[in-house]
Amino acid sequence: MTDSDTEFRLARHRDRMAEALSAAAALIWIAQAAVLAQALGALLAGRAAAPVLAALLFAGLGLARIVLAERAEARAQAQAERALTEVRRQIVAVEARRASEGSFGGAGAVAALAGDMLAMTEPYLTRYALARARVMIVPPVILVLAVWQSWAAGLVLLLAGPLIPVFMALVGLAANEESRRQMTEIGGLNDLLVERLGAVLDIRVLGARPRVLKAFAAQADRLRARTMAVLRVAFLSSTVLELFAAIGVAMIAVFVGFSLLGAITFGTWGGPLSPEAGLFLLLLAPEFFQSLRDLAAAWHDKAAAEAAEDALRHWQADPGEVMPGTGRPVAPLAGLALIRLPAGPSLPDGVEIPQGTRLAITGPSGAGKTTLLRRIAGLVATPGLEVCGVPLDGTTADAWRARIGWMPQAPRFPNETLRQVILAGRGGDPGAAVRAAALEPVIARLPRGLSTRLGETGGGLSGGEARRVLLARALQGAPDVILADEPTADLDPETAALVTEGLLAAAGQGATLIVATHDLALAARMDRQLDLGGQACARC
Repeated sequence: MTDSDTEFRLARHRDRMAEALSAAAALIWIAQAAVLAQALGALLAGRAAAPVLAALLFAGLGLARIVLAERAEARAQAQAERALTEVRRQIVAVEARRASEGSFGGAGAVAALAGDMLAMTEPYLTRYALARARVMIVPPVILVLAVWQSWAAGLVLLLAGPLIPVFMALVGLAANEESRRQMTEIGGLNDLLVERLGAVLDIRVLGARPRVLKAFAAQADRLRARTMAVLRVAFLSSTVLELFAAIGVAMIAVFVGFSLLGAITFGTWGGPLSPEAGLFLLLLAPEFFQSLRDLAAAWHDKAAAEAAEDALRHWQADPGEVMPGTGRPVAPLAGLALIRLPAGPSLPDGVEIPQGTRLAITGPSGAGKTTLLRRIAGLVATPGLEVCGVPLDGTTADAWRARIGWMPQAPRFPNETLRQVILAGRGGDPGAAVRAAALEPVIARLPRGLSTRLGETGGGLSGGEARRVLLARALQGAPDVILADEPTADLDPETAALVTEGLLAAAGQGATLIVATHDLALAARMDRQLDLGGQACARC
């Protein structure tokens, strides 16, 4: 995600055609104003007029303006949705393969980025970009037409107009900073929520509910304060800009009124200001400021979008360690399942694991047992690690994982039926794996058997039953290598024995079995033990 082609840039996702259509729609008002001014001026002067023709022309131009504006907004909205959908797809694709947390934050912060933060770029793409396109074209055209009618009216617009962008720039400095602080608070609050949800049972057992609620309240108050700071800046900018726009329109109205009454005889190019010209100026002045007001109203959208863009770039710069490969199904890697671990701090001489070996990885908590299993599985890039006689890298990781049965320590299930969970995309009949994991009694009492949906943490199953589901999934398809992370931890002796026998039965059929465990009884039944706490390799 650090490649320049995948970086999210707001300017890249603007729809130029939508901006052109929006500007064209705004310019149509100038023609409408000319038609209306001519018709009303003729009536005021007592000259012959064609009100019906003028009304039809005015209505036709208005209809064209509506159509162009609608198409501009529809195109901008569609482009924004496409852009955000693509960026979210990229985030999900990377996060699905993320092996470790990056500097941006945890799952809560990334979820806030893909949801709330990216949503803040949509108003920029749909409102601010169109408003800026109108400002680049409409005010200069109106200014030229105003000067053509009256140099005094043009001078008023020329003096009042630039004040609005100046104040927008000044207010924008504060808005950008406040928006960035708001983004940080949103990500922090989401991370806190995810962390507390994961520990909700512990919180209830320990009676820590008041303390947790207090921490949530403090974090929510900080987010509220940041949000109110952003809103204060937005309201301040709107007030200041509305004031200048109102003064500018009022000055044009005073000049036109007194000129038509004869009280002011200067400001034109030689002759008196005609009723048609006066009405034309009165109709153009609000539109001159309207484009600037639209841009000002959307200015905080720009600040929020730029803050969200910065947050996305922060995530892109360091999304964490990403799992090698693509994660797509491929044919299994050919050759004997020989594993060669490179030398490292915990493995001074490296380790070679032939196919069919039963290996227990032991050591104290934090010694790196789970990390070593993840490296063997190709979930974490490891220079120098070889499998089947080739380096385990991005080109071979998918094919290597096709030969692996993985049994993690914590049960986590996708939103699929139990049958789909066990098959894990490998196809075939789950019967053999179900029997090997002694899972038939569990399935028999589920309301829909193998068609039951368990939920993320295996709702309706005990911890041991959920662990046996993981065992069945690891054994499905008779993989060549089975990796089990603490397969008997926190299980009663009967369930631990069932899991142990299921793993050993698979190893007895020729599969390589590697378990990370604190269970000395399980470790004793392995051929070899790799102690990461001191001894490099026992019984090697």
